[in-house]
Amino acid sequence: ALQGQRFDLAYVDNGEWVSPSVVRLLKAHAPLVINYNIDDPTGPRDKQRFAAYRLAVPHYDLVAVVREDNLPELKALGARRMMRVWRSADEVEHAPRPLTAEDHARWDCDVLFLGTWMPERGPFLLDLVRRGVPLTIQGGNWQKAPEWPELKAHWRGGPIGGDDYAKAIQCAKVNLGLLSKGNRDLHTTRSLEIPALGGLFCAERTNEHMAMYKDGVEAVFWSDADECARACHELLTDEPRRHAIAERGHARYLRNRHGNEDIAREILDAVQEN
Repeated sequence: ALQGQRFDLAYVDNGEWVSPSVVRLLKAHAPLVINYNIDDPTGPRDKQRFAAYRLAVPHYDLVAVVREDNLPELKALGARRMMRVWRSADEVEHAPRPLTAEDHARWDCDVLFLGTWMPERGPFLLDLVRRGVPLTIQGGNWQKAPEWPELKAHWRGGPIGGDDYAKAIQCAKVNLGLLSKGNRDLHTTRSLEIPALGGLFCAERTNEHMAMYKDGVEAVFWSDADECARACHELLTDEPRRHAIAERGHARYLRNRHGNEDIAREILDAVQEN
């Protein structure tokens, strides 16, 4: 497919299957080959998955990642140039939708966690349930949770995307943001997608979340299940405050310029500066 073709730039997204030989092939058709990866490709959890990526790192002209932890690890792998960027939400996919009465009937809930089961998430959400939080869980693999017998009644269904994903977030009074401990997360794509959609973002307190939103004003942060449960109960009894925080969070997301186009432009600007 590339035969006889020339491009200004080759952009590799994720790159878990892209070995050094593939990067060399791309370089025969583009003077610059860059990589953008929002996973934790140099972290301890997915070493086997990203074996080809790590071998290819020295062959890229620029490697963009979303964790400060990745930068020294990339340098040790021989990265020629690297940069850290924020994750992002999509300007179209995560734009607020108009909602109908049918949408509200289907998706309205008090406190929503929208995401896949991970071992640390089951005990945390069960703790919230036992503290009286009216929780709804939407996502895959929750049947694997040891806590499933008690969480089953709170599970609404498997993974969703597109309009369903957007409307579920918009119709929840409070949207929980849980991090992946195995992936060394300090913020996730939900950290952008929920405020982008106008949802109230209620997440673990980290230095990155605190840099993105003002606690109690543009989002609500917590450090443990007890603080999270208290925040949820308080928010559910104060509708004006919920709406104000959600609106300010959406405005801050826009000011932060954390859309896909913004981050892509930042990466391309870095390439041009080189």
